[in-house]
Amino acid sequence: MVESRPKQSSKAVGYTRVSTIDQANHGVSLEAQAEKIRAWCALSDYELADIHVDRGLSGGRADNRPALQAALQSIKKGDALVVYSLSRLARSASDSGTILKDLQRRGADLVSLTERIDTTSPSGKLVFTMMSGIHEFERDVISERTKLAMHHLQSLRRFIGGGVPYGFQLKEDRVWPFAPEMVVIAWVNRSRLEGMSLRAIAAELAAEGIYSRTGRPFNPAQLHRMLKIAPKYFTGDDPGKPLPGSGDPPAVGQTQANG
Repeated sequence: MVESRPKQSSKAVGYTRVSTIDQANHGVSLEAQAEKIRAWCALSDYELADIHVDRGLSGGRADNRPALQAALQSIKKGDALVVYSLSRLARSASDSGTILKDLQRRGADLVSLTERIDTTSPSGKLVFTMMSGIHEFERDVISERTKLAMHHLQSLRRFIGGGVPYGFQLKEDRVWPFAPEMVVIAWVNRSRLEGMSLRAIAAELAAEGIYSRTGRPFNPAQLHRMLKIAPKYFTGDDPGKPLPGSGDPPAVGQTQANG
């Protein structure tokens, strides 16, 4: 009589990720995620092969996270990739779908503990696809609201961080037009409206001895950014049109920028 061998338990590969912002806002530490993965493996009779960790990395793209790529490469047929939540795995439905297809190609499954998703069944695959789309929709909504709020603060001349744009100066947490630099912007704007190229405008400014705040000649990219950003800090209460054109090129003595 041939003695039967005990059935080997399935193997699981864990993946955890946290960025500094995520940890501060949500408090889901790497160790907390790992503990959840270990507990699931014990309850589900899965042998935990390893837990791959990405520390302080954004989930914006899957291909720039070395630990995630290592986890995917280590998975074999019959294994399962176990994550605390879909947000730890990917930040877009496209990336989530790509990861799932890679796992399917390897004959492996995906388990997401927070959403209780298990792709070992057709219904689990359907729920995974739906949840990925919902997560991406929520992130897009938050991103759009943030952009609207930033634009609103700019229209009120509130300083939103970073460098103060050329043409403006900071006073008591508000951004106000800086006349010497605003003259330059006005002339650049008018020259552009008259069909002059940004490269030609940059050359004209250099010829007149008008330089950027760093003391170096303007380049076309700086001029493009100048014309794009400046109008955001104007409101309807400002007299005249935003960035009105002026006549002759500004005089050097009137336009030398601070800093």
